[in-house]
Amino acid sequence: MEGSIFTGIGNGTQLDTKVVQTFQKSFVQVQDILDQNRLLINEINQNHESKIPDNLSRNVGLIRELNSNIRRVVDLYGDLSSSFSRSMEASSEAESGGTLKSDGKSSEKRIRSG
Repeated sequence: MEGSIFTGIGNGTQLDTKVVQTFQKSFVQVQDILDQNRLLINEINQNHESKIPDNLSRNVGLIRELNSNIRRVVDLYGDLSSSFSRSMEASSEAESGGTLKSDGKSSEKRIRSG
């Protein structure tokens, strides 16, 4: 992903190269799983259309593998979402100079004049 979409996100900041590499790795993993799922679905459909008992029995295992792959994709996207949120919070904290509490409010104190 040359000229990555992640560069420049969040008020002109740039995400750490390591973060971008982590996102890219996760997206590659997701794409690999989705490609595998496409092949599984094609095989499941062929087995179903054949109506051969052994092929239909094989579909049980193929469907389990497909479900497992879908769970893995959901987990990867969940991890990506969490990583992205953490990196954006860290970026926001660095820009503001304050720290954020778990409720999202700044712990920075204001100084009153007067």
